[in-house]
Amino acid sequence: MKPATETASPVRAPNKQLAEIAAVLLLAAAVTASGVWVTDATHRSRQLFVELEELNREQDQLQIDWGRLQIEQSTRATHPRIEALARERLHLTNPVDDQLVVVEPSK
Repeated sequence: MKPATETASPVRAPNKQLAEIAAVLLLAAAVTASGVWVTDATHRSRQLFVELEELNREQDQLQIDWGRLQIEQSTRATHPRIEALARERLHLTNPVDDQLVVVEPSK
């Protein structure tokens, strides 16, 4: 008679092979899922980088426009320009001596 361990080993061999095949398939699925995840993360990272660069370009353009507007505002708000516009549009002139009235503060 054969020992019980020898008769049981042919039965366990197919189960062991099935377990190994299942483990290999599970690992292959995990590697594939990991690869898909890495690819997706890389793609999203590139998209966000492109968006960041577009926003940086827009920020630079807005900074340039802001600087131009500040220069324009300071140019338009100069005293000689305001005086020239008042003379031109409102027909204002300097008063003559007869039109001047000096008010003395009360003591």
